[in-house]
Amino acid sequence: MTIALGDTAHAAGPLPGAGFVLGYGTNGFTDHPLDAALRVLESTGYGALALTLGHPHLDPFAEDADHRAALLRERLDELGWRVVVETGTRYLLDPYAKHRPTLVDEYAAARMRFLRRAIDLAVTLRADCVSLWSGVLPEGVGPEEGWRRLLPRMREIVAYAEASGVTLGVEPEPGMLIETVDDALRLREELGSPDVLGITVDLGHCVLVEPEGVVGALRAAGPLLVNVQVDDMMPDAHEHLELGRGRLDLAAALATLHEIGFHGVAAMELPRHAHDAPRVAARSMRAIHDAWRER
Repeated sequence: MTIALGDTAHAAGPLPGAGFVLGYGTNGFTDHPLDAALRVLESTGYGALALTLGHPHLDPFAEDADHRAALLRERLDELGWRVVVETGTRYLLDPYAKHRPTLVDEYAAARMRFLRRAIDLAVTLRADCVSLWSGVLPEGVGPEEGWRRLLPRMREIVAYAEASGVTLGVEPEPGMLIETVDDALRLREELGSPDVLGITVDLGHCVLVEPEGVVGALRAAGPLLVNVQVDDMMPDAHEHLELGRGRLDLAAALATLHEIGFHGVAAMELPRHAHDAPRVAARSMRAIHDAWRER
């Protein structure tokens, strides 16, 4: 199937022989209403959604949030799509501080409430997983104190997820306490290796922080990998770039996902490209298909 969008034409649809599903993050479509974003992504060949909770698509604290999630699940069923829930919303909990509070701040009640709501909505959405991260250490707080704060809070969230039947994917983030896949594996071990706790890997982050690069990171995650975010990155800046604009070896990354038997959602993560979202989505699909052939 060939789709033409402006000056970008590409082969659209699933990757031949791949066990994973290509999706797109709603944080890259913040200038589109959700229904319009779904129409664009369907026509461009995607088959899954990475739903970032918060403005503008689904406020988890709105009175009608559960109803809207149920309607979205109906729409996704019509499309035959899967969904993952992302929790990297900016300014949802504090209008003055991006992403705060986190799980490593002194007071994290608002973050804990948010993550419980994300799990509740994941039940309604029948989501593959809820992706979450640790947070950047506050000024003056060292790693030891950060771990002391993180572990009991994660135990509580893991218990809530277990009771709800929801899988979690902890995401290593550059500059955060949990920065690499090895850190995520340590966290999982410290928590007693709960079955519901898997790992999210952002391919672009691997360029920046993973000692063994994207191939080593994906292999280290292995069967614990429950969610993949796709973007490019340069090795000196945490800036999500379109595929082909950084140093990510996309063909090697896709080959490794195939090698380890990943069957989840691999969704584009381009939160600063909403101004050109339809074309970026089309170019991304083309880049992924080209890299899949190269592998």
